[in-house]
Amino acid sequence: MPTTPERDLGAPTIVIGAGPHGLAAAALLNRFGEPAVVLERSDRVGASWAQRYDHLRLHTTSGTSGLPGLSVPRQAGRWVSRDDYVRYLRGYVAHHRLDVRVATPVQRVVRAEPGSEAQWLLRTPDGPVPAGAVVVATGRCHTPNIPDWPGRSTFTGTLLHSAHYRSPHPYRGQRVLVVGAGNSGTEIASVLAGAGAERVRIAVRTPPNILPRSSARWHAAGRLTETLPLAWRDRTSLLTQRLAVPDLTSRGLPRPRTGLYTRNAREGVNPVLDHGFVDAVRSGQVEPVAAVQAFDGPYVILADGTRLRPDTVIAATGYRPDLLDLVGSLGVLDDEGRPLAVGAQAHPAAPCLHFAGYTNPLTGVLRQAGIEARAIAHALRREKARATRFTPGSATARPTHVDSRRG
Repeated sequence: MPTTPERDLGAPTIVIGAGPHGLAAAALLNRFGEPAVVLERSDRVGASWAQRYDHLRLHTTSGTSGLPGLSVPRQAGRWVSRDDYVRYLRGYVAHHRLDVRVATPVQRVVRAEPGSEAQWLLRTPDGPVPAGAVVVATGRCHTPNIPDWPGRSTFTGTLLHSAHYRSPHPYRGQRVLVVGAGNSGTEIASVLAGAGAERVRIAVRTPPNILPRSSARWHAAGRLTETLPLAWRDRTSLLTQRLAVPDLTSRGLPRPRTGLYTRNAREGVNPVLDHGFVDAVRSGQVEPVAAVQAFDGPYVILADGTRLRPDTVIAATGYRPDLLDLVGSLGVLDDEGRPLAVGAQAHPAAPCLHFAGYTNPLTGVLRQAGIEARAIAHALRREKARATRFTPGSATARPTHVDSRRG
């Protein structure tokens, strides 16, 4: 990797989170001469990936899942497994010689005192860490979200979020209700059905847009059609689904009425890439049912009035970014707790504070990690150059209260 002469940068750039977006940002910042330190709350790199279910595989091919400066090894195959991707992230840290400090949670980001070398001050259990710039890369899938269904606390069966599901083996012989028909929900349901669960149902609020997983052309199509009118793209996507995916209406899963591009634009939802779910529904192994409305002791009450009595409910109901404690006092979040500005754009009230990993583009989240990292590195270089013109002669300051363990 090319080296760049050291410059007087004042306090370093701190990247919060050692997932794909944080590591990509750190690598590009280093390449552009902006030394970065990555602070990670867990004890390892890629912890959120390592904690996902055992049979998870990426929904983008290995060729489109690499981060800037290092491809995913060919040995990982076309559809990369969870464990192989975690190994890749660790190799990425070593390859780029990234300065990653594990077991160092950042509790809050606050503005530094006027006149100090730093723009920001990060509160950690080991003391404050000064930063000339901050990249928040804790991700939109930070904290599992389970809806507060009426009567939820009365449920006498097992209720867990899909984030805490690991493998189908504990559910053999059980009646399982999976809630949510996104990629995680449909994959978990089909695997459970094929691994000995007595009965598997999936509660569906909105029929998903389903596409075959047989190739990577769906992400390529997303890239090629970005500039075309939304209505045209929706009509094309719905026609594609009719041609490629059988009608499951008779099995309780009607075709979607909203195109996948509109759903992504409105809700940040991506299509389901089929990996056995369609066949499981067609064969009756997985039974689609109405959305969950409430719980009542051992029963789950559906929107159509049906009462089910599952042994286990797995809520594949998404995540929330959970940024309020971290940056909620800075005026950079919307009413739902999401960043008002992402990527290269910094909020006017918070210069040199950027967010990476808070979008869900149809072109692929891991591809987006590289795009955002490059844009943020360029933006911070410009911002720091402007700041240097007004405050010349700043001394370099490295964080002194950060745990020295490295990922």
